[in-house]
Amino acid sequence: MPGRAAVAVATPVVVAGLVLAVAIALLGLLLRRHRMLARRNAELTALTRHLQTVQEDERQRLAHDLHDELGALLTAARLDAARIRSRLASGPPEALERLQHLVGTLDAVMALQRRLIDGLWPASLGHLGLVATLETLARGFTQRAGLTLHSHLQAVTLPPGADLVVYRLVQEALTNLGKHAQARQVWLSLTARDGRAVVTVRDDGTGFDPATGPRTGHGLAGMRFRAASIGGALA
Repeated sequence: MPGRAAVAVATPVVVAGLVLAVAIALLGLLLRRHRMLARRNAELTALTRHLQTVQEDERQRLAHDLHDELGALLTAARLDAARIRSRLASGPPEALERLQHLVGTLDAVMALQRRLIDGLWPASLGHLGLVATLETLARGFTQRAGLTLHSHLQAVTLPPGADLVVYRLVQEALTNLGKHAQARQVWLSLTARDGRAVVTVRDDGTGFDPATGPRTGHGLAGMRFRAASIGGALA
């Protein structure tokens, strides 16, 4: 009849179509966000690998400078001191004592230089391998810290470059242990399990829950990224 408004009635088919359209739109939005997050994670991983490469290159350069330039200066000073000591064998006792102190100081500086070089760039990885290099790292750390070391290291097969990542992970773990754990004993192991290399560092000191512990630093996050860069995981 004239003047009467038309009323549209939504049938079940129409309602189902609307629900389906909304669901498809939401699914598309979620997929776009997922792809965006995956792309950002891939970019972040690539950036992390690049920064790690740059950092390792800079460490290697600095280690070479310490070895070549500073090493040459310290060696020359050590030889000069030894020559002077031989010529002053019958000299005043005070002068000989001071010269002996100088020689001891130079020896201590040269030992510190070697530790700094090893910490910056573990050259022994290339000619001694991962097992011997980790053993040297752990022995040196525990001796300086006054801790007891229990090590069980087996030769494992790793992809190129992964041995340096494993070394850095153990180095970081020992550094954190020395700063926070208040431990007396350290256990270090490297084994092969189900076709994968498993490295473990544990101690008998105080610890914390990573989910609720202090978040003032980025040590654990950096270790996770290092492990992920070679297809591994930090547990």
